[in-house]
Amino acid sequence: MKQFDSKQSGLTLVQILVVVVILGVIAAVILAPRLLGQAGRALQTRAAEDIETLGIALDRYAKDSGDYPSTEQGLKALWEKPEEPPLPINWLGPYIQIPITEDPWGNPYIYIRPGVHDRYGYDLISFGSDGVEGGTGEAEDVVSWIRRDE
Repeated sequence: MKQFDSKQSGLTLVQILVVVVILGVIAAVILAPRLLGQAGRALQTRAAEDIETLGIALDRYAKDSGDYPSTEQGLKALWEKPEEPPLPINWLGPYIQIPITEDPWGNPYIYIRPGVHDRYGYDLISFGSDGVEGGTGEAEDVVSWIRRDE
């Protein structure tokens, strides 16, 4: 039988752990920006979907009630019958099952009736990740109207 020499070469557990940590840091540096970019786009997409869902509910409200809710009545009119003028003619709500009040970044959606950009309808806005008007990338505003180079 062959005996093992105690000075046999090989990697120790500490050396293997150091290599694994180094590979993890390299992977994080390479992948993190890509993953964070995807997360930002996903939040933008969710805000656009929320605005689309709210738009459909607002259109149903207007069809039944004769007009869109006022700015003062706000989006709340989609799940609670307004008690302040102008009172809806035929409120058949709720028009949305789960109230959508905040964008994916925790800021309230801005509802304006009549709209500045859509004078005959409404403007519905999320100011993006920074919560202020304007911006690019994840901070870009998500709006209900068709954007033309403003």
